[in-house]
Amino acid sequence: MTRQNQSIFRSFRNVAFLAVATTAFLIAPATRAQAKGEAVTDYDQYKLRIDGAWYYVNPSGNIHGSNDTGSIDLSKDLGFPSYSTFEGKVDWKFTRKNHIYVIIAPLDISHSTVLSRTFVFQGQTFTAGLTSNSSLNTFFTAPGYQYDIIRRKRGSFAIQFQLDLFDTKATINTAAQTTGDGVHHAAVSATGSLISPIPVAGPEFRYFLTDSPKVFVEGNLLGMYLFGYGNFISTEGKLGVTLSRHLSVVAGYGLGSHLVVNNSTNRVGLHITNKGPVVGLRASF
Repeated sequence: MTRQNQSIFRSFRNVAFLAVATTAFLIAPATRAQAKGEAVTDYDQYKLRIDGAWYYVNPSGNIHGSNDTGSIDLSKDLGFPSYSTFEGKVDWKFTRKNHIYVIIAPLDISHSTVLSRTFVFQGQTFTAGLTSNSSLNTFFTAPGYQYDIIRRKRGSFAIQFQLDLFDTKATINTAAQTTGDGVHHAAVSATGSLISPIPVAGPEFRYFLTDSPKVFVEGNLLGMYLFGYGNFISTEGKLGVTLSRHLSVVAGYGLGSHLVVNNSTNRVGLHITNKGPVVGLRASF
């Protein structure tokens, strides 16, 4: 593991520790109440929950062509800007503490820029000074299972297990053109694709800030280290306001989604970090 990855993992580990400690502290009063025999009714009651959220993503990182020795920086080389995307989640709570869910999110970004340096992608050389059209398209799907280790009137603490599926396609094109030094360059195009399944696991918590279902905070931390293949880790925190029995609004920040898939002779490599604000609606039934 590189120093950069070690630093990232330490940061996420600290967030996880804080989430666990905070949740245990906040839920303790409800635990004592239940021990005394007091009636406990979950504020967070539902069977089916549907989330729809808008994300404003700030991407960073690089891509590697299969069998290529160099990397291509998404910001410095391709000029990829921040972009908006959508995420949807359907959660079926089939018992009081057991959930099955699925998450989907399209992560599509494209940009045109003048190349500041010469690089190689998928065996094709892209020369400095050429105008390029680049895109990175990822369709993210994640089926998962959640078990609520602690579920009380004002909150819950759970463990999640999910399989993150990243279906990614990277394309770089330059049309036939003449650079400022008068040299004519033929059109060049290269495409690389990757389907990477990564199992992840981690804690998730939710807590109602007052003794009512009106305002709550929630967060999660998911990750897995797969040695030579790569790794993935992500975390986010949200504040929610209940508008009615079936509808809530949530807003927060994705502190980071860090994906690493190492390249090889037959596999494109990705080293990508996404972070940014999120706003969404939640319907519970």
